[in-house]
Amino acid sequence: MKFIIQRDRLVQSVQDVMKAVTSRTTIPILTGIKITATNEGVTLTGSDSDISIESFIPKEEAGDEIVEIKQPGAIVLQARFFSEIVKKLPTDFVELEVLNHLQTVIRSGKSEFNLIGLDAEEYPHLPQIEENNKFQIAGDLLKAMIRQTHFAVSTSETRPILTGVNWKIENGELSCIATDSHRLALRKAKIETDHEASYNIVIPGKSLNELSKIIDDSNEPIDIVITENQILFKAKHLLFFSRLLEGNYPDTSRLIPADSKTEITVNTKEFLQAIDRASLLAREGRNNVVKFSTQEGGIIEITSNTPEIGKVVEEVQSESIVGEELKISFSAKYMMDALKALEGTEITISFTGAMRPFVIRPLNDETILQLILPVRTY
Repeated sequence: MKFIIQRDRLVQSVQDVMKAVTSRTTIPILTGIKITATNEGVTLTGSDSDISIESFIPKEEAGDEIVEIKQPGAIVLQARFFSEIVKKLPTDFVELEVLNHLQTVIRSGKSEFNLIGLDAEEYPHLPQIEENNKFQIAGDLLKAMIRQTHFAVSTSETRPILTGVNWKIENGELSCIATDSHRLALRKAKIETDHEASYNIVIPGKSLNELSKIIDDSNEPIDIVITENQILFKAKHLLFFSRLLEGNYPDTSRLIPADSKTEITVNTKEFLQAIDRASLLAREGRNNVVKFSTQEGGIIEITSNTPEIGKVVEEVQSESIVGEELKISFSAKYMMDALKALEGTEITISFTGAMRPFVIRPLNDETILQLILPVRTY
């Protein structure tokens, strides 16, 4: 195998596939990146058997030659060393050549590295996915949907299913739900689909987090194909496979209260900054809890009291408070995570009592909501 390639394109592809490579694997060859050169271009693959990422670099693009293939072939190189080497090479072009016995030479300018490769034949094959049922979503929308839900997955392995995000597809609508049983994030959006199939799957939160780092913020469409135990995301020159979590996701629709006793509308940014300041003293205490109460004249009082450190009182003027007066306590961190995920300058918070979950939504937007369980302190 021998080819010459633009360094920048190689670095970008290596960074993308590295997101799937882990040093903690029981299959030694998976600590490497597989590099395959054909007459069409160069393909890089990284995998940890849960996530697999394939990045393709075409021979030419828009009339510009990116790769010159001298001899097709394949090799697996140690990801940790290979990624560091290509980042630091001195010139704009890199030559990669595999000699006998998997000896691999990387040349750039006056710099030359020799790496011992592994046999590409021993690298596990990526899942073969039939693409009968696929649907499309714009890259920037997919990125937003991941950002607005994945932070609420559980980090505890006691209920593995909750470490994933539940995706439901029905009637051309995708809804993403994540919960760790103390809070819940939900986001819905219309998607383009050429069939009536409905799905109910759970994608590991970790996979979605890595995917969101790779996809562009453009509205280029991404194809999504779902099988029994895998999901495939296809962007322009990128394939991202993830296994699905096994088991049934709990029915979360029952958690979301239909009615409310107190409704508050408030400026998102002011409220977030007040919670942030109140949490400065709460962080030291247990659970980072702040207290929240409604006052006369549409004022919201946010307080936090940690006996050995001190106390903070914040007042926020709301746009409106409708319904019963209220005192409630909740985790400042959960509230800040929720507020950062919401879009829009104003939010409505609907409470159904001091010990019941409450719901936060952007004003006049039904496609997104955050739900938080209060903490018993009063």
